[in-house]
Amino acid sequence: MDLGLKGKSVIVTASSKGLGKATALEFAREGARVMIASRSETDLQKAAEDIRQETGQQVQYTVADMTSIDDIKQLVANTVDAYGTVDVLINNAGGPPAGRFDDFDDEAWSKAFELNLLSFIRTIREVLPYMRKQQNGRIVNFASSSIKQPIENLILSNTFRTGIVGLSKTLSMELAEDNILINTLGPGRIATDRVAQLDQIKAEKTGQPVEQVKKQIESTIPMGRYGEPAEFARTAVFLASQANTYITGQSLLVDGGLVKAL
Repeated sequence: MDLGLKGKSVIVTASSKGLGKATALEFAREGARVMIASRSETDLQKAAEDIRQETGQQVQYTVADMTSIDDIKQLVANTVDAYGTVDVLINNAGGPPAGRFDDFDDEAWSKAFELNLLSFIRTIREVLPYMRKQQNGRIVNFASSSIKQPIENLILSNTFRTGIVGLSKTLSMELAEDNILINTLGPGRIATDRVAQLDQIKAEKTGQPVEQVKKQIESTIPMGRYGEPAEFARTAVFLASQANTYITGQSLLVDGGLVKAL
Protein backbone atom coordinates (compact mmCIF):
# COMPACT_ATOMS: atom_id res chain seq x y z
CA MET A 1 0.00 0.00 0.00
CA ASP A 2 1.28 3.44 -0.94
CA LEU A 3 0.74 5.74 2.02
CA GLY A 4 1.34 8.83 -0.08
CA LEU A 5 3.78 10.32 2.41
CA LYS A 6 6.85 10.78 0.24
CA GLY A 7 7.91 14.42 0.42
CA LYS A 8 5.15 15.35 2.87
CA SER A 9 5.94 17.83 5.65
CA VAL A 10 5.36 16.34 9.09
CA ILE A 11 5.60 17.82 12.59
CA VAL A 12 5.93 15.40 15.50
CA THR A 13 5.99 17.04 18.93
CA ALA A 14 7.64 15.56 22.04
CA SER A 15 9.66 13.38 19.69
CA SER A 16 13.19 13.11 21.02
CA LYS A 17 12.34 9.73 22.55
CA GLY A 18 9.50 7.32 23.23
CA LEU A 19 6.38 7.20 21.09
CA GLY A 20 7.18 10.52 19.43
CA LYS A 21 10.60 9.40 18.23
CA ALA A 22 9.24 6.04 17.05
CA THR A 23 6.55 7.84 15.07
CA ALA A 24 8.99 10.29 13.52
CA LEU A 25 11.15 7.34 12.48
CA GLU A 26 8.24 5.60 10.75
CA PHE A 27 7.34 8.77 8.85
CA ALA A 28 10.94 9.07 7.69
CA ARG A 29 10.85 5.45 6.53
CA GLU A 30 7.93 6.44 4.29
CA GLY A 31 9.93 9.28 2.74
CA ALA A 32 8.34 12.15 4.66
CA ARG A 33 10.27 15.26 5.63
CA VAL A 34 10.08 15.38 9.40
CA MET A 35 10.42 18.13 11.99
CA ILE A 36 10.91 16.81 15.51
CA ALA A 37 10.65 18.86 18.68
CA SER A 38 11.26 18.67 22.41
CA ARG A 39 12.78 20.75 25.19
CA SER A 40 16.21 19.07 25.10
CA GLU A 41 18.50 20.00 22.23
CA THR A 42 20.92 17.23 23.18
CA ASP A 43 18.17 14.61 22.95
CA LEU A 44 16.89 16.12 19.69
CA GLN A 45 20.32 16.03 18.08
CA LYS A 46 20.68 12.36 18.97
CA ALA A 47 17.17 11.50 17.79
CA ALA A 48 17.63 13.33 14.49
CA GLU A 49 20.93 11.60 13.84
CA ASP A 50 19.46 8.18 14.75
CA ILE A 51 16.60 8.70 12.28
CA ARG A 52 18.90 9.98 9.51
CA GLN A 53 21.23 7.01 9.90
CA GLU A 54 18.39 4.52 9.87
CA THR A 55 16.40 6.01 6.98
CA GLY A 56 18.65 8.37 5.04
CA GLN A 57 15.83 10.91 5.13
CA GLN A 58 15.89 14.61 5.90
CA VAL A 59 15.12 15.34 9.54
CA GLN A 60 15.25 18.71 11.26
CA TYR A 61 14.51 19.73 14.81
CA THR A 62 13.29 22.67 16.84
CA VAL A 63 13.83 23.09 20.56
CA ALA A 64 10.35 23.77 21.89
CA ASP A 65 8.57 23.78 25.23
CA MET A 66 5.00 22.87 24.34
CA THR A 67 3.65 25.01 27.18
CA SER A 68 5.05 28.09 25.41
CA ILE A 69 2.91 29.69 22.71
CA ASP A 70 5.99 31.44 21.32
CA ASP A 71 7.86 28.13 21.02
CA ILE A 72 4.89 26.55 19.25
CA LYS A 73 4.70 29.43 16.77
CA GLN A 74 8.43 29.11 16.13
CA LEU A 75 8.14 25.35 15.63
CA VAL A 76 5.54 25.76 12.91
CA ALA A 77 7.39 28.70 11.33
CA ASN A 78 10.61 26.66 11.19
CA THR A 79 8.77 23.77 9.55
CA VAL A 80 7.25 26.02 6.89
CA ASP A 81 10.64 27.66 6.27
CA ALA A 82 12.26 24.25 5.83
CA TYR A 83 9.56 22.33 3.98
CA GLY A 84 7.17 24.94 2.57
CA THR A 85 4.02 23.86 4.40
CA VAL A 86 2.63 21.49 7.02
CA ASP A 87 0.84 18.39 5.74
CA VAL A 88 0.72 16.38 8.96
CA LEU A 89 0.65 17.28 12.64
CA ILE A 90 1.28 14.68 15.31
CA ASN A 91 0.41 16.18 18.68
CA ASN A 92 2.19 14.51 21.56
CA ALA A 93 3.16 15.58 25.07
CA GLY A 94 4.65 13.95 28.13
CA GLY A 95 2.24 12.73 30.74
CA PRO A 96 1.47 14.76 33.87
CA PRO A 97 2.47 13.51 37.33
CA ALA A 98 0.79 10.43 38.77
CA GLY A 99 -1.37 10.90 41.84
CA ARG A 100 -4.84 11.10 43.35
CA PHE A 101 -7.21 14.07 43.56
CA ASP A 102 -5.99 15.26 46.98
CA ASP A 103 -2.37 15.32 45.78
CA PHE A 104 -2.79 18.29 43.44
CA ASP A 105 -3.37 22.01 43.91
CA ASP A 106 -4.54 24.57 41.34
CA GLU A 107 -1.02 25.05 39.99
CA ALA A 108 -0.67 21.34 39.20
CA TRP A 109 -4.04 21.30 37.45
CA SER A 110 -3.13 24.38 35.44
CA LYS A 111 0.21 22.93 34.37
CA ALA A 112 -1.41 19.67 33.27
CA PHE A 113 -4.05 21.56 31.29
CA GLU A 114 -1.42 23.70 29.57
CA LEU A 115 0.78 20.74 28.65
CA ASN A 116 -1.75 18.06 27.82
CA LEU A 117 -4.62 19.95 26.23
CA LEU A 118 -3.85 23.61 25.57
CA SER A 119 -0.61 22.74 23.75
CA PHE A 120 -2.62 20.63 21.29
CA ILE A 121 -5.10 23.46 20.76
CA ARG A 122 -2.32 25.95 20.12
CA THR A 123 -0.41 23.75 17.69
CA ILE A 124 -3.54 22.90 15.72
CA ARG A 125 -4.36 26.61 15.50
CA GLU A 126 -0.92 27.33 14.01
CA VAL A 127 -0.99 24.63 11.33
CA LEU A 128 -4.58 25.03 10.15
CA PRO A 129 -3.94 27.98 7.80
CA TYR A 130 -1.49 25.87 5.78
CA MET A 131 -3.75 22.81 5.69
CA ARG A 132 -6.79 24.89 4.73
CA LYS A 133 -4.87 26.61 1.97
CA GLN A 134 -3.96 23.29 0.36
CA GLN A 135 -7.35 21.74 1.21
CA ASN A 136 -5.66 18.74 2.74
CA GLY A 137 -4.22 17.79 6.09
CA ARG A 138 -3.97 15.10 8.71
CA ILE A 139 -3.84 15.59 12.49
CA VAL A 140 -3.36 12.79 15.00
CA ASN A 141 -3.56 13.58 18.70
CA PHE A 142 -1.78 11.17 21.04
CA ALA A 143 -3.67 10.55 24.25
CA SER A 144 -3.89 7.42 26.43
CA SER A 145 -5.97 4.30 26.91
CA SER A 146 -7.67 6.35 29.64
CA ILE A 147 -9.84 7.90 26.93
CA LYS A 148 -11.81 4.64 27.13
CA GLN A 149 -11.17 3.55 30.70
CA PRO A 150 -9.68 5.69 33.52
CA ILE A 151 -6.34 4.56 34.90
CA GLU A 152 -5.94 4.38 38.67
CA ASN A 153 -3.72 7.07 40.24
CA LEU A 154 -3.62 9.19 37.06
CA ILE A 155 -6.39 11.71 37.65
CA LEU A 156 -4.65 14.56 35.80
CA SER A 157 -4.07 12.44 32.72
CA ASN A 158 -7.55 10.90 32.87
CA THR A 159 -9.10 14.38 32.89
CA PHE A 160 -7.17 16.10 30.12
CA ARG A 161 -6.68 13.13 27.79
CA THR A 162 -10.45 12.80 27.55
CA GLY A 163 -10.56 16.51 26.75
CA ILE A 164 -8.49 15.71 23.66
CA VAL A 165 -11.26 13.40 22.48
CA GLY A 166 -13.84 16.17 22.72
CA LEU A 167 -11.53 18.53 20.87
CA SER A 168 -10.80 16.03 18.09
CA LYS A 169 -14.40 14.96 17.61
CA THR A 170 -15.65 18.55 17.38
CA LEU A 171 -12.87 19.58 15.01
CA SER A 172 -13.55 16.59 12.79
CA MET A 173 -16.94 18.13 12.01
CA GLU A 174 -15.52 21.61 11.50
CA LEU A 175 -12.56 20.60 9.33
CA ALA A 176 -14.06 17.93 7.08
CA GLU A 177 -15.06 20.50 4.46
CA ASP A 178 -11.35 21.33 4.06
CA ASN A 179 -10.39 17.65 3.73
CA ILE A 180 -8.54 17.79 7.06
CA LEU A 181 -8.90 14.55 9.02
CA ILE A 182 -8.29 14.46 12.76
CA ASN A 183 -8.21 11.47 15.07
CA THR A 184 -7.17 10.53 18.59
CA LEU A 185 -4.81 7.62 19.23
CA GLY A 186 -4.41 6.11 22.68
CA PRO A 187 -1.51 3.85 23.65
CA GLY A 188 -2.04 1.05 26.11
CA ARG A 189 0.95 -0.40 27.89
CA ILE A 190 3.71 0.42 25.40
CA ALA A 191 7.32 -0.15 26.46
CA THR A 192 8.48 3.46 26.89
CA ASP A 193 10.33 5.34 29.62
CA ARG A 194 6.99 6.80 30.79
CA VAL A 195 5.47 3.35 31.31
CA ALA A 196 8.63 2.14 33.05
CA GLN A 197 8.32 5.14 35.39
CA LEU A 198 4.69 4.29 36.16
CA ASP A 199 5.65 0.69 36.86
CA GLN A 200 8.36 1.90 39.23
CA ILE A 201 5.90 4.17 41.07
CA LYS A 202 3.49 1.27 41.53
CA ALA A 203 6.33 -1.00 42.69
CA GLU A 204 7.38 1.51 45.34
CA LYS A 205 3.77 2.04 46.44
CA THR A 206 3.02 -1.69 46.80
CA GLY A 207 6.44 -2.86 47.95
CA GLN A 208 6.76 -5.29 45.05
CA PRO A 209 9.72 -5.74 42.70
CA VAL A 210 9.15 -3.81 39.49
CA GLU A 211 9.51 -7.03 37.48
CA GLN A 212 6.57 -8.49 39.37
CA VAL A 213 4.49 -5.37 38.73
CA LYS A 214 5.18 -5.69 35.01
CA LYS A 215 4.28 -9.39 34.97
CA GLN A 216 1.00 -8.69 36.76
CA ILE A 217 0.06 -6.04 34.22
CA GLU A 218 1.09 -8.24 31.30
CA SER A 219 -1.23 -10.93 32.64
CA THR A 220 -4.18 -8.54 32.10
CA ILE A 221 -3.27 -7.93 28.45
CA PRO A 222 -4.73 -10.52 26.05
CA MET A 223 -1.59 -10.27 23.89
CA GLY A 224 0.42 -11.14 27.01
CA ARG A 225 3.06 -8.43 26.61
CA TYR A 226 3.72 -4.71 26.45
CA GLY A 227 3.54 -3.20 22.99
CA GLU A 228 6.56 -1.93 21.11
CA PRO A 229 6.76 1.79 20.20
CA ALA A 230 6.99 0.88 16.50
CA GLU A 231 3.66 -0.97 16.71
CA PHE A 232 1.96 2.16 17.97
CA ALA A 233 3.83 4.37 15.51
CA ARG A 234 2.73 2.43 12.45
CA THR A 235 -0.91 2.99 13.37
CA ALA A 236 -0.30 6.72 13.78
CA VAL A 237 1.42 6.89 10.39
CA PHE A 238 -1.50 5.20 8.64
CA LEU A 239 -4.06 7.57 10.19
CA ALA A 240 -1.90 10.53 9.13
CA SER A 241 -1.32 9.24 5.62
CA GLN A 242 -3.05 9.84 2.32
CA ALA A 243 -4.13 6.18 2.42
CA ASN A 244 -6.56 7.29 5.13
CA THR A 245 -9.28 9.16 3.26
CA TYR A 246 -12.39 8.53 5.38
CA ILE A 247 -11.45 7.99 9.03
CA THR A 248 -11.94 11.15 11.07
CA GLY A 249 -13.20 12.04 14.53
CA GLN A 250 -12.36 8.59 15.86
CA SER A 251 -10.64 7.46 19.04
CA LEU A 252 -8.55 4.33 18.59
CA LEU A 253 -6.54 2.34 21.11
CA VAL A 254 -3.33 0.46 20.41
CA ASP A 255 -3.32 -1.67 23.53
CA GLY A 256 -3.13 -5.38 22.74
CA GLY A 257 -6.69 -5.77 24.00
CA LEU A 258 -5.94 -4.35 27.48
CA VAL A 259 -9.03 -2.15 27.74
CA LYS A 260 -12.21 -4.18 27.98
CA ALA A 261 -14.62 -1.30 27.36
CA LEU A 262 -16.65 -1.45 24.14
